Amino acid sequence: MEQTLSIIKPDAVEKDQIGNILSRFEKAGLKIVAVKMLHISKAEAESFYEVHRKKPFYKDLTTFLSSGPILVLVLEGKDAIALNRKLMGATDPAKAEAGTIRKDLAESIDRNAVHGSDAPETAKQEIAFFFQPDEIFSKEPPHRKKGCCCCCS
Repeated sequence: MEQTLSIIKPDAVEKDQIGNILSRFEKAGLKIVAVKMLHISKAEAESFYEVHRKKPFYKDLTTFLSSGPILVLVLEGKDAIALNRKLMGATDPAKAEAGTIRKDLAESIDRNAVHGSDAPETAKQEIAFFFQPDEIFSKEPPHRKKGCCCCCS
């Protein structure tokens, strides 16, 4: 099982779209194994999006992420990263496929409703940014985590 970070951004929280988005994750087979509602500071947003520091959209991105409450989640499932990215749709809602979160709920490329990790290493870093290991309640059977027996292969 794979884990990924998802953020429901301030625009979607403000428009009361949390339940709608969570339902989409669950209907697609993703399990919600950790969740927090936060209002992060500008400095925390800058740290989270450090990888984009030199890009022209960095200031607007970090200002937006820190502009209101967000819901951060750890999603778990088979190919969770790719599945979450498919559910989200293209970063620019105008280019997103019909039925995706961004096509249906986002206002613009800057106010695009959700964030999702783009790769396994990124997911690990992003999850650790918001969650301690004991705050994540994996649905995977404990013995599978250790890979200790024949039923795991």
